[in-house]
Amino acid sequence: MALLNKLVLFTGFVSLLHAAYSAAQHRAYLRITDQEFTNLPIDIIFQAILSLALIIYNILQVVGEFKEIRAAVDLQAKSWETLGNIPSFYTFNHRGKALSPFYEQPNPTAMDRSDLSTVE
Repeated sequence: MALLNKLVLFTGFVSLLHAAYSAAQHRAYLRITDQEFTNLPIDIIFQAILSLALIIYNILQVVGEFKEIRAAVDLQAKSWETLGNIPSFYTFNHRGKALSPFYEQPNPTAMDRSDLSTVE
């Protein structure tokens, strides 16, 4: 069935390309005969619409099952306590370190010397 859908999808693309080529050929014919362009012939419009419908339907068949977008599906497995637990919001570089009695201010010159020693 998947092979048939892919074949019909390919046929839809070929048919859409044929409709586009026919539209361009119709415009060229109108230019040659010095006629005013009003609209495309109904058979070209019908072919383009049918081809688009065929392509859309078969793309949906070839791609397969879609995942649900609803947030409730993902949140059902989580408890109320873990909902606020977002690791990307964790921060460890805050002013609480300066309030700690065991906190030691880093020496920036010592850090620069250690960087130079690793280069050598």
